[in-house]
Amino acid sequence: MEAFAVSLGLVALAEMGDKTQLLALLLASRFQRPLPIIAGIFAATLGNHLITAAVGLFLGVELQGPWLKWVIAASFFAIAVWAFFPDKDDGKERKTPPLGVFGTTAVAFFLTEMGDRTQIATAVLAARYASWLPVVAGTTLGMMAANLPVVLLGQQLLQRVPIAVLRWGAIVLSAGLGVVTLLE
Repeated sequence: MEAFAVSLGLVALAEMGDKTQLLALLLASRFQRPLPIIAGIFAATLGNHLITAAVGLFLGVELQGPWLKWVIAASFFAIAVWAFFPDKDDGKERKTPPLGVFGTTAVAFFLTEMGDRTQIATAVLAARYASWLPVVAGTTLGMMAANLPVVLLGQQLLQRVPIAVLRWGAIVLSAGLGVVTLLE
């Protein structure tokens, strides 16, 4: 039970302000279909954390290293640059992507989690507790606890705040997180 509780709490806290929360807001604003987005986040997180916990548990590999700081910072800067260029169809009806909203969300979240601090935490917790299932359950629920409000409340935010303000906020936040990551 300790492995589950620590995993849930650690990942929920680590996820606050993370790039996957920005991705959740972006997807919620773009597609405006919370249920397939939430299901996609859950599927991607569960799959990613199952693999990561297995690596942490069976190989005992600690994935931290000096290169990781640069990868994470580059990811933040890439998000800032991406947010700088608004979609050409902002304000218009959104077309469903080829993979559907669920598939697009699942693929985007799975890839975004690669090398993320929550992925590293999952591997380290699995190695620390030598317990696979409670760690995966805790880290997956921690991710959901952090991202579910973003998806559900993102719609309310978009009704009150212009998309340009949110876009600039994402640019400033992402670039700031990139700088902070490099300075750590």
